[in-house]
Amino acid sequence: MDPLLLTAASALLSLLIIAAAAVLIVRSALTDTDSEDRASVLGAVAEVVRALRGKR
Repeated sequence: MDPLLLTAASALLSLLIIAAAAVLIVRSALTDTDSEDRASVLGAVAEVVRALRGKR
C-alpha cells in the first residue's frame, strides 16, 4: 500500500477520534450544568482537547 495514503488515512482517523472524544466530553460535562458554569466547563474541555492533540 502507498505510504502517503497510509499517512493520510491515519491522520484522518486520529482527527475523527479526537473530534468524537471532544463531543463526548462536552456532552457529559454539560449534562445538568447551570448556565453560569458552562463557560468554565467549556474552557476546561478546550484544555483537555489541546492536551489530546499535543498542543500543550
